[in-house]
Amino acid sequence: MTYCAGLDVSLEQTSVCVVDAAGAVVLERRVATAPEAIATALAALPERPARVLLETGGLTPWLWHACLAPRVDRGGRPGAASGARGLVMHCIDARRAKAQLALRPCKTDHNDARGLAEIARMGWYANIRVKSLDHHALRAKLAARAELVATARDLGNQVRGFLRSFGLLVGKGKGQFESRVVTLLASCPALEPVADALLAARRAVLAEVEHLDRVLLREARDNATCRRLMTVPGVGPITALAYQSTIEDPLRFGRARDVGAYLGLVPRRHRSGEVDRSGRISKQGDALLRGYLYEAATVLISRLQRPCALRAWARALAERIGVKKARVALARKLAVLLHHLWRHQEDFRWASA
Repeated sequence: MTYCAGLDVSLEQTSVCVVDAAGAVVLERRVATAPEAIATALAALPERPARVLLETGGLTPWLWHACLAPRVDRGGRPGAASGARGLVMHCIDARRAKAQLALRPCKTDHNDARGLAEIARMGWYANIRVKSLDHHALRAKLAARAELVATARDLGNQVRGFLRSFGLLVGKGKGQFESRVVTLLASCPALEPVADALLAARRAVLAEVEHLDRVLLREARDNATCRRLMTVPGVGPITALAYQSTIEDPLRFGRARDVGAYLGLVPRRHRSGEVDRSGRISKQGDALLRGYLYEAATVLISRLQRPCALRAWARALAERIGVKKARVALARKLAVLLHHLWRHQEDFRWASA
């Protein structure tokens, strides 16, 4: 008898459903969301489940690493893991699981768990790699920095917005922002309390951004892989760390060009019958890294002064298809190039146009 289990995880409780090879339900239970409770529930079966399937989510890394030791198969494919408790775990993308479970008329936790068990039994899924906790910690720092930068920008825009209502224009540019605001407030003292509060909050946020920048810069300097990635023009410590935390292992990809599709930097395609058209990029995968690669492409095209074949290629492409599309194409090329350098342990070699 072969059993397959599905776990519908929530913050406090997890619905567990186990089906046999014929699809009959042999166990349905609701337990606390904890590795010990889940393992205890599955231990009540006559034999261990062949597959235990759960979705990606906020608690997935903790559950995965708390009770399971990752194991990679001979082909280097990630996803399956056999832990100390003898469970063989698989992880499915939550969006794909939602699309498959949407066919069920009633959405409940135990129905979702049963649907996941059926997906595991039929094998209609692709394993998702669960990154290490160290990479999740690095990702948390990068995400916190990005959120603080966005908050500082929003606070600055708020100051610009309410001053504009009184005909006071701060102007473009980041330099001397506060001094320009103070100069404008001299003609409208009633706005000083509001401006002072927003500017104080903005200063505090920018101070935390600088602190995280120093922390991330130290990590990048101490990391040999990041130092190698930073040899590429336009790629700084933040982009290098984001790339490493997202890719984690370059051997995950059989071909370097697969990284572009993984990060959503390839165009969508619709081909059916006589219709065959390509759309905009898919924007799948990690949005934070995709944005950093786009910024790196912008710097390489606009600010780099040293002659470079990569820059010449991007500028020639911009003349044909436009600057924005050229930046996206260059971001995809950078993603592929960084993977190649990482996998083959090489530094970027400059070549003149």
